[in-house]
Amino acid sequence: MGADGIPPHHVFRSEILDYQTYEDTREDERARIFEVKRPRRIHLGDHLTFLFENHDTIRYQIQEMVRTERIVRESSIREEIDTYNQMLGGSGHLGCVLLIEIEEEARRKPLLEEWMGLQKHLFVELADGTRAHAEYDPTQVGDRRLSAVQYLTFNVPDVPVALGCDLPALEGTVALDEGQRSALAEDLAATTR
Repeated sequence: MGADGIPPHHVFRSEILDYQTYEDTREDERARIFEVKRPRRIHLGDHLTFLFENHDTIRYQIQEMVRTERIVRESSIREEIDTYNQMLGGSGHLGCVLLIEIEEEARRKPLLEEWMGLQKHLFVELADGTRAHAEYDPTQVGDRRLSAVQYLTFNVPDVPVALGCDLPALEGTVALDEGQRSALAEDLAATTR
């Protein structure tokens, strides 16, 4: 935890530029963040894509929001920072966005209803076989169908080697490759600096 009580991997107000200054370096930043995101995008089966977040990806998202919405009010900028920082979780957490991708529009609603409770069935697996299930904010869960975007964190003592789901309709596990494990190891180490 930082001296001011903010976790070290979270984004600070001093890191966010006004939208006009940001515009000067935006193209270079977009290219850099694309590369940062590449090993943090993990597909599980045909419908689940996990986008693991870190300080840089969250700072980029905040900066893009400030730019898109032309936010200049200090309280509004701080609100964006607070909202996005929650996605990173605390010490020992890996934060991610889960995208539930269903291409056929006619199947989307029925499947999102069928898969209610999915967030309780998602896990990362450690080298010793231990599973850490996803943590999530219950306020993001509807009562009739699943949202196609979920914000999750995994509290882990070590770098995961696999990602999985034990919901019967989506059951499966994917081993993380060396690049993915290395990226998540960096992110996990940043949570305790």
